[in-house]
Amino acid sequence: MTRSLAIGDRGPACQIGPITRTDFVRYAGAAGDFNPLHHDDEYARRAGNPSVFAHGMFSASLLASQLVQWFGPDRTRGFKVRFNARVWPGDTVSVEAKLVSFERDGEETMARVELQLLRQTGEVAVTGEALMLCPPGQPGAEPEQVR
Repeated sequence: MTRSLAIGDRGPACQIGPITRTDFVRYAGAAGDFNPLHHDDEYARRAGNPSVFAHGMFSASLLASQLVQWFGPDRTRGFKVRFNARVWPGDTVSVEAKLVSFERDGEETMARVELQLLRQTGEVAVTGEALMLCPPGQPGAEPEQVR
Protein backbone atom coordinates (compact mmCIF):
# COMPACT_ATOMS: atom_id res chain seq x y z
CA MET A 1 0.00 0.00 0.00
CA THR A 2 1.54 3.31 -1.00
CA ARG A 3 -0.96 5.83 0.35
CA SER A 4 -3.15 6.30 3.37
CA LEU A 5 -6.55 4.71 3.36
CA ALA A 6 -9.61 6.95 3.07
CA ILE A 7 -13.34 6.49 3.39
CA GLY A 8 -14.73 5.64 -0.04
CA ASP A 9 -11.61 3.78 -1.17
CA ARG A 10 -12.32 0.66 -3.20
CA GLY A 11 -10.35 -2.57 -3.11
CA PRO A 12 -8.42 -3.85 -6.11
CA ALA A 13 -10.55 -4.98 -9.05
CA CYS A 14 -11.20 -8.70 -8.90
CA GLN A 15 -12.97 -10.97 -11.39
CA ILE A 16 -13.02 -14.76 -11.06
CA GLY A 17 -14.20 -17.35 -13.53
CA PRO A 18 -15.65 -18.96 -15.27
CA ILE A 19 -16.09 -21.05 -12.15
CA THR A 20 -16.00 -24.81 -12.72
CA ARG A 21 -17.24 -27.95 -11.04
CA THR A 22 -13.58 -28.73 -10.39
CA ASP A 23 -13.39 -25.52 -8.31
CA PHE A 24 -16.25 -26.88 -6.18
CA VAL A 25 -14.53 -30.26 -5.74
CA ARG A 26 -11.23 -28.63 -4.80
CA TYR A 27 -13.02 -26.51 -2.23
CA ALA A 28 -14.84 -29.59 -0.89
CA GLY A 29 -11.50 -31.34 -0.41
CA ALA A 30 -9.98 -28.36 1.39
CA ALA A 31 -13.05 -27.84 3.60
CA GLY A 32 -13.93 -31.51 4.10
CA ASP A 33 -17.50 -30.74 2.95
CA PHE A 34 -18.49 -33.37 0.40
CA ASN A 35 -22.20 -32.63 0.27
CA PRO A 36 -23.23 -34.11 -3.11
CA LEU A 37 -25.25 -30.97 -3.94
CA HIS A 38 -21.91 -29.42 -4.85
CA HIS A 39 -20.39 -32.16 -7.03
CA ASP A 40 -23.04 -34.67 -8.16
CA ASP A 41 -25.31 -33.30 -10.91
CA GLU A 42 -27.84 -36.13 -10.67
CA TYR A 43 -28.18 -35.70 -6.91
CA ALA A 44 -28.50 -31.91 -7.25
CA ARG A 45 -31.22 -32.28 -9.91
CA ARG A 46 -33.17 -34.76 -7.78
CA ALA A 47 -33.10 -32.12 -5.04
CA GLY A 48 -34.71 -29.60 -7.41
CA ASN A 49 -31.66 -27.71 -8.66
CA PRO A 50 -30.66 -27.27 -12.29
CA SER A 51 -27.13 -28.50 -11.47
CA VAL A 52 -24.52 -28.49 -8.75
CA PHE A 53 -23.71 -25.11 -7.19
CA ALA A 54 -20.97 -23.53 -5.11
CA HIS A 55 -20.70 -24.06 -1.37
CA GLY A 56 -21.75 -20.88 0.38
CA MET A 57 -18.39 -20.67 2.10
CA PHE A 58 -16.62 -21.08 -1.26
CA SER A 59 -18.36 -17.89 -2.34
CA ALA A 60 -17.54 -16.20 0.98
CA SER A 61 -13.89 -17.17 0.55
CA LEU A 62 -13.77 -15.14 -2.66
CA LEU A 63 -14.68 -12.07 -0.61
CA ALA A 64 -12.07 -12.94 2.01
CA SER A 65 -9.41 -13.31 -0.69
CA GLN A 66 -10.12 -9.75 -1.81
CA LEU A 67 -9.51 -8.50 1.72
CA VAL A 68 -6.16 -10.30 1.89
CA GLN A 69 -5.11 -8.74 -1.42
CA TRP A 70 -6.03 -5.29 -0.17
CA PHE A 71 -4.90 -5.36 3.47
CA GLY A 72 -2.51 -8.28 3.62
CA PRO A 73 -2.68 -11.51 5.63
CA ASP A 74 -3.55 -11.62 9.33
CA ARG A 75 -5.37 -8.26 9.32
CA THR A 76 -8.97 -9.49 9.60
CA ARG A 77 -10.61 -8.73 12.94
CA GLY A 78 -14.22 -9.40 11.95
CA PHE A 79 -15.97 -10.94 8.95
CA LYS A 80 -19.63 -11.70 8.30
CA VAL A 81 -21.59 -12.56 5.19
CA ARG A 82 -25.14 -12.98 3.98
CA PHE A 83 -25.95 -15.39 1.16
CA ASN A 84 -28.41 -14.00 -1.39
CA ALA A 85 -28.07 -16.18 -4.51
CA ARG A 86 -26.23 -19.28 -5.64
CA VAL A 87 -23.09 -19.36 -7.74
CA TRP A 88 -23.29 -21.87 -10.59
CA PRO A 89 -20.76 -23.62 -12.81
CA GLY A 90 -19.87 -21.27 -15.65
CA ASP A 91 -20.47 -18.12 -13.62
CA THR A 92 -17.93 -15.34 -13.68
CA VAL A 93 -18.08 -13.35 -10.48
CA SER A 94 -16.64 -10.04 -9.42
CA VAL A 95 -15.82 -8.82 -5.96
CA GLU A 96 -16.49 -5.26 -4.89
CA ALA A 97 -15.06 -3.88 -1.66
CA LYS A 98 -15.50 -0.38 -0.28
CA LEU A 99 -14.05 1.19 2.86
CA VAL A 100 -17.00 2.81 4.67
CA SER A 101 -15.65 3.89 8.06
CA PHE A 102 -12.82 3.77 10.57
CA GLU A 103 -12.98 2.67 14.18
CA ARG A 104 -10.52 2.68 17.06
CA ASP A 105 -9.74 -0.34 19.20
CA GLY A 106 -7.30 0.92 21.78
CA GLU A 107 -4.30 2.17 19.85
CA GLU A 108 -5.28 0.38 16.63
CA THR A 109 -7.28 1.79 13.74
CA MET A 110 -9.72 -0.56 12.04
CA ALA A 111 -11.24 -0.11 8.61
CA ARG A 112 -14.85 -1.24 8.13
CA VAL A 113 -15.27 -2.64 4.62
CA GLU A 114 -18.50 -3.53 2.82
CA LEU A 115 -18.27 -6.36 0.28
CA GLN A 116 -20.33 -7.80 -2.55
CA LEU A 117 -19.92 -10.85 -4.75
CA LEU A 118 -21.73 -10.25 -8.04
CA ARG A 119 -22.59 -12.79 -10.72
CA GLN A 120 -22.05 -11.79 -14.34
CA THR A 121 -25.81 -11.10 -14.51
CA GLY A 122 -25.43 -8.33 -11.92
CA GLU A 123 -27.20 -10.43 -9.30
CA VAL A 124 -25.68 -10.08 -5.85
CA ALA A 125 -24.73 -13.56 -4.64
CA VAL A 126 -23.14 -12.61 -1.30
CA THR A 127 -22.89 -9.44 0.74
CA GLY A 128 -20.48 -9.00 3.57
CA GLU A 129 -18.79 -6.74 6.02
CA ALA A 130 -15.31 -6.93 7.47
CA LEU A 131 -13.34 -5.13 10.12
CA MET A 132 -9.70 -4.90 9.03
CA LEU A 133 -6.69 -3.78 11.03
CA CYS A 134 -5.05 -0.91 9.19
CA PRO A 135 -1.42 -1.67 8.31
CA PRO A 136 1.38 -0.18 10.45
CA GLY A 137 2.39 3.25 9.31
CA GLN A 138 -1.02 3.72 7.71
CA PRO A 139 -2.99 5.89 10.07
CA GLY A 140 -5.85 5.39 7.66
CA ALA A 141 -7.92 8.37 8.60
CA GLU A 142 -8.02 11.89 9.81
CA PRO A 143 -9.03 12.04 13.48
CA GLU A 144 -12.51 13.35 12.65
CA GLN A 145 -13.16 10.27 10.49
CA VAL A 146 -12.49 7.73 13.25
CA ARG A 147 -15.28 6.62 15.61
